[in-house]
Amino acid sequence: VQLQASGGGAVQAGGSLRLSCDASSLLFSPNFMGWYRQAPGKERELVASVTRGDIMNYAEFAKGRFTISVDVKNKMHLQMNSLKPEDTAVYYCAVQDPFEKGHYYWGRGTQVTVSS
Repeated sequence: VQLQASGGGAVQAGGSLRLSCDASSLLFSPNFMGWYRQAPGKERELVASVTRGDIMNYAEFAKGRFTISVDVKNKMHLQMNSLKPEDTAVYYCAVQDPFEKGHYYWGRGTQVTVSS
């Protein structure tokens, strides 16, 4: 399984970015797809996720600013608006492996840098 993440970049505070994760190579229907991020010196944290039935979940810091979506070809997106310097991190997409409990497939990270 290969996940291709893209869309990161450098923006000023208040700007927007749209991240994309191509999971079209999946041969299974995922129960969980999500975006995580890791800032320097911090642990990786969940940003937003979609579970089977299109149930979306957002971290508190993402509510009202970020929107996760998945299209029919398993391409996942994260629209990020009103970005803040504290959103600076490497963002990763992940898909839960339905055949191995606790195992996730991860895409390469994409850097998001927000300047003040």
